[in-house]
Amino acid sequence: MSYILSIESSCDDTSAAVLHDDRLLANVIASQKVHEQYGGVVPELASRAHQHNIVPVVDKALRDAGIDKRQLDAVAFTRGPGLLGSLLVGVSFAKSFAQALGIPLIEVNHLQAHVLSHFIRTSDDYQPPQFPFMCLLVSGGHTQIILLHSHFDMEIIGQTIDDAAGEAIDKAAKIMDLGYPGGPVIDRLAKDGNPDAYTFATPQIQGYDYSFSGIKTSFLYFLRDRLAEEPDYIERHKADLCASIQKCIVSFLLKKFERAALKHRVRQVAIAGGVSANSALRSGIAELGRKHQWKVYTPTLQFCTDNAAMVGIAGYFKYLNGDFADIALPPYTN
Repeated sequence: MSYILSIESSCDDTSAAVLHDDRLLANVIASQKVHEQYGGVVPELASRAHQHNIVPVVDKALRDAGIDKRQLDAVAFTRGPGLLGSLLVGVSFAKSFAQALGIPLIEVNHLQAHVLSHFIRTSDDYQPPQFPFMCLLVSGGHTQIILLHSHFDMEIIGQTIDDAAGEAIDKAAKIMDLGYPGGPVIDRLAKDGNPDAYTFATPQIQGYDYSFSGIKTSFLYFLRDRLAEEPDYIERHKADLCASIQKCIVSFLLKKFERAALKHRVRQVAIAGGVSANSALRSGIAELGRKHQWKVYTPTLQFCTDNAAMVGIAGYFKYLNGDFADIALPPYTN
């Protein structure tokens, strides 16, 4: 039996969670609104906000869990990848906190944590995925098809060779001046649009790898030509544009994922990462499940974005293996 405090500070969300073995007791997230006016995350502002948020977030997580810090058995933290300044805040706090309590440290890879979020137990009847299974990890910075043989034996089957899917969605939103973050706005507007109104070029990449830079360029040039003829084109066709670019990206993602899953003959599939909150992606993976009789795992929305609960579950499995970190380990960005 173990109590693990986990810290996540890889980008612009400061989060702390407490797990009792694999059961989540508390998950607290402090988001940063300051970046909205800049249209993206400003690293220096993010690290300053983490310094402001980290102590109250950890304090609230412990109070929500109903435990005292002296009951903790380990501290897990996101070591990377992420923004260096943001990571330094979480890593430094985790090291100091663990050393003060005399308990071990557990370093966690942010991407592995997203995938392992499917093992967080939030109810007695929840059944996590069985190995092997395949996961589509999709976020603003990463896009990967991963075959899991065990909790930490993850084989990358395919990945983006340039931009990530989430970045492409956010860039499309920025082109249309929809604000930041743009992904949720596109998802919301797309519900009222025609996904077949427009088509955009998708690259022909061999194997299971992805490329999204061409989709962004195709969308940009399409709007440039239309705006030259009709200055209010975006405003008049916003819903259809959102629905069409969303369908283009999601279809491209799932087409390769379906091929990879069939090739490796898995019977269970999952999605993870920030873009796994996208309604079109969630419905698309569900449709593939019905088509092939796959068991499909989609994370609850609180586990889609960056959160400490996913760091905690990864830390729990490392704790069982006695896989502890040296206090001298630095964070890493890539």
